Amino acid sequence: SYSDILIEREVLMQKYIHLVQIVETEKVAANQLRHQLEDQDTEIERLKSEIVALNKTKEKMRPYQGNQEDEDPDIKKIKKVQSFMRGWLCRRKWKTIVQDYICSPHAESMRKRNQIVFNMVEAESEYVHQLYVLVNCFLRPLRMAASSKKPPISHDDVSSIFLNSETIMFLHEIFHQGLKARIANWPTLILADLFDILLPMLNIYQEFVRNHQYSLQVLANCKQNRDFDKLLKQYEANPACEGRMLETFLTYPMFQVLPVYIITLHELLAHTPHEHVERKSLEFAKSKLEELSR
Repeated sequence: SYSDILIEREVLMQKYIHLVQIVETEKVAANQLRHQLEDQDTEIERLKSEIVALNKTKEKMRPYQGNQEDEDPDIKKIKKVQSFMRGWLCRRKWKTIVQDYICSPHAESMRKRNQIVFNMVEAESEYVHQLYVLVNCFLRPLRMAASSKKPPISHDDVSSIFLNSETIMFLHEIFHQGLKARIANWPTLILADLFDILLPMLNIYQEFVRNHQYSLQVLANCKQNRDFDKLLKQYEANPACEGRMLETFLTYPMFQVLPVYIITLHELLAHTPHEHVERKSLEFAKSKLEELSR
């Protein structure tokens, strides 16, 4: 039908927007990589210059080393002890420096920031799983049931109950993959560009949030149909649902995802210095999510 075509067109447009965002992100990553390679080339040239200088110094020291072979054995022992003591003092100094940093407020803040990100990855993984169950155990089977000869539910009701659910799942799969990629590059954890991908899609979430009460109302009306209610209970008996009802999966984004994102960004900002490159982007993302949750 025409409404189905519109729905498919909307889904394709959202996927196209997702792909455009991914391409832009890859371009930014490519530019960053190119700058890193240029910096590394500069560092290599500097190291080559140092090696040349060290070789020249070594050439100058050779006559002195020839004289050392004729030195008194006791003098050699004294110099060996001095060399050992200098090495020990140097190692002790560096150990003190490292221990001081480990105990410093900055190191503690970075540890907490990393832990927040690790927890965020776990939470996002769980959320993607919830969306996967919602789409694959309920939305798609009901969409097929609506196309049967004796449909227990109409396509319009399916669209009303699951508005934007599939698109939101695709969006969070991309976001989750991005988070895992950042963890793979640990300890460099830059997240602002991921939220830059997520934020333009908030209008999709906004439609989902505004539709939530209507979605539950349509579902309640559909349950008055015995055939639909029986079919829904079969879907809810799926082990993947873990005994939870469809309403639980529809409500999950409302009371779990958005509040968790806001709290996570608040905690990240608490451990992100004001001069940090991500500070403004994280603040902007937090304000947008708070605006959506109102």
